[in-house]
Parts: sequence; structure tokens; C-alpha cells
Amino acid sequence: MATLCQLASVSCHISLFRTIPYEIGDKLRNLQILHLHNNTLKGSIPPNIFNLSGLQRNNLSGVIPDSIGNFRSLQLLYISDNSFTNDPSSQELGFLTSLTKCRNLQKLLLSFNPLHGSLPNSIGNLSETLEFFDAESCNIKGQIPSQVGNLKNLYGLNLNDNQLVGEIPTTIGDMKLQRLDLSSNQLRGYIPSQICQMKILNQLLLSNNQIFGPIPRCVDQLSSLSILHLDSNNLNSTIPSTLWSLSDILEVNLSSNSFEGSLPIDISSMNAVINLDVSHNKLSGKIPTGIGSLQRILNLSLAYNMIQGPIPDSIGNMLSLEFLDFSHNLLSGTIPKSLENLVYLKFINLSYNRLYGEIPSGGNFANFRSQSFMMNDDLCGKPNFGVPPCSNDGAKHKRTKALEIAIPLIVACIILACAVILIYRRKLGKDSIVGGVPSFRFPSRISYFELMEATQKLDESNFIGRGGLGSVFRGQLSDGTLIAVKVFNLESQQAPRSFDAECEAMRNLRHRNLVKVITSCSNSIDFKALVMEFVPNGNLEKWLYSHNHFLSFMERLKIVIDVACALEYLHHGNTRTVVHCDLKPSNVLLDEDMVAHVCDFNIAKLLEEGQSEIHTNTLATLGYIAPEYGSKGIVSIKGDVYSYGIMVMEVFTRKKPTDEMFSEGVSLRSWILESLAGGITEVVDPNLMEGEEQVISAMELALSNIMELALNCSEESPNERISMKEAFDRLNKIKTTFVKMTQGNN
Repeated sequence: MATLCQLASVSCHISLFRTIPYEIGDKLRNLQILHLHNNTLKGSIPPNIFNLSGLQRNNLSGVIPDSIGNFRSLQLLYISDNSFTNDPSSQELGFLTSLTKCRNLQKLLLSFNPLHGSLPNSIGNLSETLEFFDAESCNIKGQIPSQVGNLKNLYGLNLNDNQLVGEIPTTIGDMKLQRLDLSSNQLRGYIPSQICQMKILNQLLLSNNQIFGPIPRCVDQLSSLSILHLDSNNLNSTIPSTLWSLSDILEVNLSSNSFEGSLPIDISSMNAVINLDVSHNKLSGKIPTGIGSLQRILNLSLAYNMIQGPIPDSIGNMLSLEFLDFSHNLLSGTIPKSLENLVYLKFINLSYNRLYGEIPSGGNFANFRSQSFMMNDDLCGKPNFGVPPCSNDGAKHKRTKALEIAIPLIVACIILACAVILIYRRKLGKDSIVGGVPSFRFPSRISYFELMEATQKLDESNFIGRGGLGSVFRGQLSDGTLIAVKVFNLESQQAPRSFDAECEAMRNLRHRNLVKVITSCSNSIDFKALVMEFVPNGNLEKWLYSHNHFLSFMERLKIVIDVACALEYLHHGNTRTVVHCDLKPSNVLLDEDMVAHVCDFNIAKLLEEGQSEIHTNTLATLGYIAPEYGSKGIVSIKGDVYSYGIMVMEVFTRKKPTDEMFSEGVSLRSWILESLAGGITEVVDPNLMEGEEQVISAMELALSNIMELALNCSEESPNERISMKEAFDRLNKIKTTFVKMTQGNN
């Protein structure tokens, strides 16, 4: 240890000592970074060692001394996940006042320490360079000082799961926050309208407080908002119509409040939303037909309200829907057969309504049981639904007779039902769970140390491959979730910019055919990573060229349709157009069901509204880049279309555009164009042309149309290329025609 204390700068892991020597702080006066995180250090810590950026995830204890501010050059202070406390003689967190002397402080991570104290007014005097303040679960009490508004350059403020009281200060509107998390406290009062001044706010999390009143009508000014969680409060009045105009918002949770009124007719304006939960409120009226336009939504809950009328047929257009809960309402009519189209639906709850008629049995309805349909009027169907079998004449007669009897009593029944539901809801309280499924939450934070544990410290046995400017490792979190971790190689000058670009591109994107980014991790100056869902079947390139794998014609067709769907969403599904810039088979991953997911957005470009192209010096993969990209650096969605056309050719010919056979003016595209006159079999993968004559005939027709489409995508002039929307529609028609021609042979 004496040798260590003679060093001027240390950046290493230390696991040789169970405690930290007292003299270490005096000896390392010029220390810039000392990583002691992820060890088993115990005991108290010397008061003169706090010029540190890596004490996280140990079992260190003791009082954080006020002398910590003497380290004037301190930039990063990470002491999360320990047992540090505040000076017990002080009600305020005095060490924060001391830190105001550190004028270069950028990040302050205190989470999961039992600090026990209040935020001092001096918090507003912290460094102007402070970017991130994280004090989750620190037993912080008292009010949020109004002086917090002085932190003009703070982009992240996380004070969730503390014991804060009082109101949200109006000065919050003076900040430039991207993420504000004040959830799970005891805050009261209104949501201040000044919050609408934070134009770049991306996440607003105020769940589990005692906030009352309406949502500010100016909420539509938060055009960058992607996550809004206001659940489990005392909010009332109607939901402002301006909220539904946020076309880029991804998650809205307003559950367990006292909102009244009805859902708006123009709810379809919120066309990017993937999670919408307005359960446990007092909403009435009908479900608007336009709700079916929310085609990217995964989770929808309207449970425990007083919504009336039929379930719209348009719900069947929500093709991505996985979770649907309309239980405990006053819905009537039949269950639309169009719901059989929801091929990804895993959970449905329509119980405690007034539905009648036959329960659909096609699609995923075969997987549902009686709990999904209980306590309705006259439902019938298959035995697994727990209802009587249907008899068309008898059911019709029974419904007619029931209506004749019910008409004189219908008004009284509605009043009685409303009263019963109100009494039941009051008794149930705010802590109930909808249909046995928890409310939707934004994915929890994953720390650097959890990533190290999940990947066994990036052990080579977990190495998957290269991805852009980084390496990808397989991992498993403590809850069993499989993840892929893309660790950026920071030795490359382009890596930080690539990390930022990929984070920016993926921040507001949610689509079934895009790889899901769970979170990012950048909690030290020498580590940046993206945490993604693990896609088990590897990339498309492996399946095309490995001798151990084979893709059938239909599998290849479904894959290129999936990719077209993803690109159509990137190009036309958001107010900010995303250009992938590097589409190729190695950037298409296949899950256990062989569904394709586009990945690797490290050189992606975002176009502003009204912008059709930009210039770049970043070069993508040769063979796939459009002519205008390679020669002039022009990036546009038409460049993605070109890359897609080349990739489609490769998928069905099993020839790379960089194959050695393509030289001296001959390219993959020109080879296909010239060879088509001799028949499609001259260019396609010979392994495909096997099977019955009727299947081969249908396949030849389909392949001719596919290659024609690929040629249309890869025209020399960008203006002559088709759009991804047209490509997606044409491929679906090709698939439908092929299936019809081969029916009974597949």
C-alpha cells in the first residue's frame, strides 16, 4: 500500500484490502481518479479521501465530512450503494454546502445511502458545470428548495423514493432538465405550470405522491416528452385535450387518480405511444373509434372506469398490442371478431362488463381462459372460456327477450352500477393491481456494477461479436433477464460521438422490428455502453452464409418484410425522421421466432421536421451505400431505400455485393438486371428451388416480383427509388399471392 500512496494518479480496481488506510488521502494529493468500486470494502472511510469518483457498490460507512469541499478540482463524485450518512448533529446535508466550492463538479451520484437530512438552500450554489444529480433512496426529508432552479445546466435530477414534502417549486421551470424524477415521495400541491418551460424535458416522473389538481393545459409545449408517469396521485378534473396532441410521446401512465370526462375523438394524434394506462379513474363516455389508429401500442389499460358503449372494431388494427385490459367498466355489445387479428396479444381482461354474444375463438383467443371474460351478461363460446356453448337462435331469442325486459330498468341499473363501482373503488384504494398485472413502468436503471456482474466482468466467454465501434457481450441480470451489452471502444475518437448518436436515435423509438434498447450506461469517464434485449438467433448474415443454417423462401420473405416495416417506421412514423445509414444483413438480428430486428444505429442521422437530407463525412459499409452517399456524403431516407434494395438482392441470391465475382464494372445489381432475361433461376440461391412443381412455380413468380422491387429500390437516382411504405405494401401483396397459390402445399 505504501507504493500505491506514492503514485500521482491511479485508475485501477483494488480488492486486496478490506479497509482503506487512513493516510491514503494525505499521500494522494494530486489524485484525479481512484476506482475502488465493486469490491468488498467495509468499515468507515477516512475523511480526507473524498477526492474520488469510484466508491460505488461497496459496504463503506461513516459520515460524509464537510471538508469534502476542500478538493476544489473534484469533477465526479460517485458514492452510490454504500452506507454513508450525514452529520447527525445537522438537519441539513451540510456536505452539499461544502461541495459548492468545487467549481468543476459535473456529476454527483449519492443514491442508496441512508443520508437522513434535508436539502440545503445552498444547493442552488453548486457548480454551473453540474449536469447530473442523483439521490435516489437517501432518506432525504423536508422540502425541495426553490434555489434548485439556479442549476441551469442540470440535465438530470433524480430524487425519487425519499421523504420529500411540500410543493414542487415553481423555479423548476428555469432549468433545462431532460429527466425529472420526483416519484415515490410525499409531495403535495399542484403541478406548476412553469414545468412547461422545460422545452427539452424528455421524462417527467411524479408517480406515488399526493399531488392534486389538474394537469397543466400547457403540457403540449413539452414537445420532446417521451415518458409521462403521473399515476397514484390525487389528480382530478378532465385530462386536458392538449396532452393527446403529443405525437412523439411513448409512455403515458395516469392510473389511480380521479380524472373525469371521456377519451377524446382525436386520440389517434398520439400515434407513437406504446404504453397507455388510464385505469382506476372516473372516466366515462365511449371508447373512440380512432383509438385503433394507435398501431404501435403494446399495452393499453382502461380498467376500473365507467366507460360505456361497444368495444370498437378498430381495436383489431392495433397489430402490436400485447396487453389489453378493459375490465370493470360498463361496456356492452359483442366482442369484435377483429380482435383475432392481434397475433401478439398475450393478456386480455374484459371481465365485469355487460358484454354478450359469442367470444371469438381464433388467433390468440385459444390461449385465454374464463378469468378474461367473467361477470358479463350473455357471453357464450367454447368450454375453455367458462361460458355456455352458443346456440345462434337461442342466443338471439334470449337477447331479444332480455332487451324487452331491460329497457324500462336500464336507467336505474346504470345509476345503481355507478354507485356500486364508486363504493368498490373507494374500498379498493390506490394500491391495487390491474388484472393481476402491475402498472406499466419505465425500465429500472442498470448500473455499471450490475453490468459487470451480468457479463462476468465482460468475460471472453460472453463475447458475441463486434458491433459498430464496440464489442457486444451476452449477459444475464439477477432477475434472469438476458441482455446484450454493447461496450464502446473509447480508444477510438469516434466512439463517444457514436454512443451519443445511437442514444439520441434510439431514445424515442419503439417498434417490434427494432432491437429494444433497455437503457444506456455511462457512469464513468472511461465506460460507455448500451444495454439491449438479447436476440438469441444471431444476425441474418450468419444464417445466410453458415453451412449449419438454412432459411426457407418464406422465412426470407418474412425477414425482408420485417425490415421494411422497421424502415417505414423510422422514415415515416415519427416527427423526426431517422436515417439508419448502415443497413446490411449483419445489422439485422433474428429472435427465437425468426422475427427480424434492425440494430446498430451508431451512425444514424436524425432529420429535423421539413428536412429531407443532410451531409456527413461518416462512411458506411461499402457495397450497401447509395451512390450519392459515397460520392457526396448526402444522407437521406432514399439512401436507406437503396441499401435495403441491395440487401433484398443478397438475401435471395446469397451473394454479397462485395463478392469477388463483382468487379470491372459488374455489380450485384447489374448482374441481376442482365441475368433476369434468362429467368429468375439464373440468379437466386439454388437451395431455394426445391419442392413440388406448384410451389416452385409460385416461388418463381414471387422471386421475379421481389427482384423487380429490389431494382426499384436501388435505382441510381434517389428520385426514382420507391418509398419504404410502397416497398412494405408490395411485399405483403407478394406474400399473400404466394400463400394463395401454394395453399395446401405448405
